[in-house]
Amino acid sequence: MRIAVIGIGNVGGALGTGWARAGHEVTFGARDPKAADAEELLSQAGGKARIASVADSVADAEIVALAIPWSAVADALQAIAPALSGKILIDCTNPTKQWPVLDHAAGAGGEQVARLVPGAKVVKAFNTTGFENMQNPKYGNEVVTMFYAGDNAEAKKIVHRLASDLGLDPVDAGGLAQAHALEILASLWGTLAYAQKMGRGIAFRLMRRS
Repeated sequence: MRIAVIGIGNVGGALGTGWARAGHEVTFGARDPKAADAEELLSQAGGKARIASVADSVADAEIVALAIPWSAVADALQAIAPALSGKILIDCTNPTKQWPVLDHAAGAGGEQVARLVPGAKVVKAFNTTGFENMQNPKYGNEVVTMFYAGDNAEAKKIVHRLASDLGLDPVDAGGLAQAHALEILASLWGTLAYAQKMGRGIAFRLMRRS
């Protein structure tokens, strides 16, 4: 599939390189496509991805993954909103000014994103754990659970597949209203990792009784 990943930080890099290695056509959208860290990211993707401006990256994409700081979300989406109409937009962000404290004054981040781009099929995913767990989701014989939420069934099926392509265990958490719960789960992960000093090598796993 043709995927645009907006953001070349840790999360965007982990997702984009993983999908490129899985055989998808990945374009990273960056403010400065010629930046040194952008070139490093391409080498990590094994030459199976490219970097372009944010506008160019989404132009031909079927799926767009939003992986930028929350403070930049509104401006970024307003600039490309027309190009997102009818496309799947994966919201990988968390509404926070000082991680891991959330700001839900205007509602869940996923719902805010959907209001900014009403023509897109928004799915909340890839926001509940650290980027290291997206790069390597295995913990012994178990793998990290990746919850996702959205109102479009077909869009969620595709996000389910993309999570599986990264080796994660995808679980449908329901409609986009559940973005609120997923963001709280992300805050819990951050609190455990930092305030409770457990470190970033932790993850959530949904257990199933056989």
